[in-house]
Amino acid sequence: MASRKLLKGRCSLPNYAYHLTFCTQNKQTVFNDFHCARLLVNELKIITEQGKVNTLAWVVMPDHLHWLVQLQSESKLKNITQAVKGKSALVINRNLNRQGQLWQRGYHDHAIRDEKQFIGTARYIVANPLRARLVNKIGDYPHWDAIWL
Repeated sequence: MASRKLLKGRCSLPNYAYHLTFCTQNKQTVFNDFHCARLLVNELKIITEQGKVNTLAWVVMPDHLHWLVQLQSESKLKNITQAVKGKSALVINRNLNRQGQLWQRGYHDHAIRDEKQFIGTARYIVANPLRARLVNKIGDYPHWDAIWL
């Protein structure tokens, strides 16, 4: 029951930043499809525009998402992740003319407790395509962004 272990010790603190990781069900490489990746990115933009989070950095990998966010006002990690995973699953499944679970249950989160960690975490996130050898330079990968760049 890995998802229960993920809940242990989890808290949502307004104005704190969190590095979130969501994985697709059975490591499906759904986001090799350019349009599916952009549908997910659109959901990140929507929740940011709604003022629930401040998105600091993200990268959409073929089978997972890394997302660095700062919670706003009364936002809770659980609600944010449910909204993004639920809405993205709906639009992506519709796009692929399929049904079923897109995301694994649960998610990984890491609270950023020190301002010095922001940049290091953002660099870690956007360098994922390099470490996975998907590209030779990050500028060649289309599915990432960071407010510092």
